[in-house]
Amino acid sequence: MKRKRERRKWRTAGFTLIEMLVVLMLIGLLAAVVGPRLVGKAEEKKPDVARAQIEMLGTALDMYKLDVGDYPEGLNLLIETGEDEMGRWKGPYLQKKEIPKDPWGNEYAYNYPGEHGEYDLSSYGKDKDDINSWETDSR
Repeated sequence: MKRKRERRKWRTAGFTLIEMLVVLMLIGLLAAVVGPRLVGKAEEKKPDVARAQIEMLGTALDMYKLDVGDYPEGLNLLIETGEDEMGRWKGPYLQKKEIPKDPWGNEYAYNYPGEHGEYDLSSYGKDKDDINSWETDSR
């Protein structure tokens, strides 16, 4: 009698192989449906990320100008002092202490003096369709 109870307990103690396979199949199905949608959304948002980074770099450039008196010759001066700042450099002006790359892994193009404003800052985008500082902010 005692053995019958022990066998019943053992049968109800865990999951059967069929139950496990059904759960794994449902998880796989869910991943197959939701996964591609998430990947597509990330690609769609890259231009927005580039615009936000251009705004952030623009803010850092403006802070540099307030301290030093003029915009830097290159973006690297936002994270390391140059020789001609005469002690006015109060950086680094970027939180991570590195110049970010655009969402496609390319460096931002920076020109000072700029053709469209005091400086021009651009990402060439995925298909070389530019995202530009003079189109993203109110300078």
